[in-house]
Amino acid sequence: MSFYLEEECEVSFDFPYRELAEFVVGFCLEKEGFPYEAEVNLTLTDNEGIHVLNRECRQVDRPTDVLSFPMLTYERPGDFSFLEAESDDDFNPDTGEAMLGDIVISVPKVREQAESYGHSERREFAFLIVHSMLHLFGYDHMTEAEAAVMEEKQRVLLDAMNIVR
Repeated sequence: MSFYLEEECEVSFDFPYRELAEFVVGFCLEKEGFPYEAEVNLTLTDNEGIHVLNRECRQVDRPTDVLSFPMLTYERPGDFSFLEAESDDDFNPDTGEAMLGDIVISVPKVREQAESYGHSERREFAFLIVHSMLHLFGYDHMTEAEAAVMEEKQRVLLDAMNIVR
């Protein structure tokens, strides 16, 4: 697995966030049974940076907590069988790894939401990565049924990592 982390703002979490992020990404890949080596990019930004992306990419004119930019297109969430027949465009030509996509997290939103929900910044940070990884695997929460599936997967993954509220 190739994991890349870029910091566009000051990050002063009181936990080893780089190590946690890489662990959570790897854990999600393993538990979802992703059959290839993968490449995932994580960018940590501020509210202004994520606001710009949210406006440009989703036409939502406000900051958000996390944005996911999947590189793969799924017929069914979590079904990776299509990759066997896919073109080389889904794989990095230099490493042979499947390019899953990008995650962008607002550091101030991690802090705000952790306080609002009454849990640690570590838990909120891990939750946002799990949430985004599920998007990179093709899951969504546009309908109640989709949201129920995604919420259960998030709970199971966080519990399995012992990252609880």
